[in-house]
Amino acid sequence: MNPGPLRAMNPDQHPNQGLTHFDAQGQAHMVDVGGKAPTHRVAVAEGRIVMQPATLEIIQKGSAKKGDVLGVARIAGIMAAKQTSNLIPLCHPLALTRVAVDFEVLPAENAVRCEATVELHGKTGVEMEALTAVQISLLTIYDMCKAVDKGMVMDGVRVLEKHGGKSGSFVAA
Repeated sequence: MNPGPLRAMNPDQHPNQGLTHFDAQGQAHMVDVGGKAPTHRVAVAEGRIVMQPATLEIIQKGSAKKGDVLGVARIAGIMAAKQTSNLIPLCHPLALTRVAVDFEVLPAENAVRCEATVELHGKTGVEMEALTAVQISLLTIYDMCKAVDKGMVMDGVRVLEKHGGKSGSFVAA
């Protein structure tokens, strides 16, 4: 069933309900952070990729044909965090002060867990950069191992915590 063409949101019928990327007329815009005071901001995100046991063994042994899977995925995640504003239309370009991407091999789950921490001293948060780092790290693992396992599944990508700014801290349950 085709719901028909998408229409611009009518703010009288559908208020923005706190969504900051829409103006009073319901049009998408980049949030003005010019008047905000810079603060230390940190975001931590996680996700995992589940695979066949043999694929996980290849990663652990470092015997993938394309090289050090987790090493390359770490660099990809760091690079992705730095490029987030080029990938997500309304994100601000940020001068990140730290990006850390870490992996945990979970043999009981045939999975690799990725955690990314992103920091800066600035006027807007870094949740999108942390999430982007996780996603691209997981995609890189998929890319490097797809020759032996096309059925890998990425899941559980989420913000674990964020600190700084007017809204304060958030820690996932």
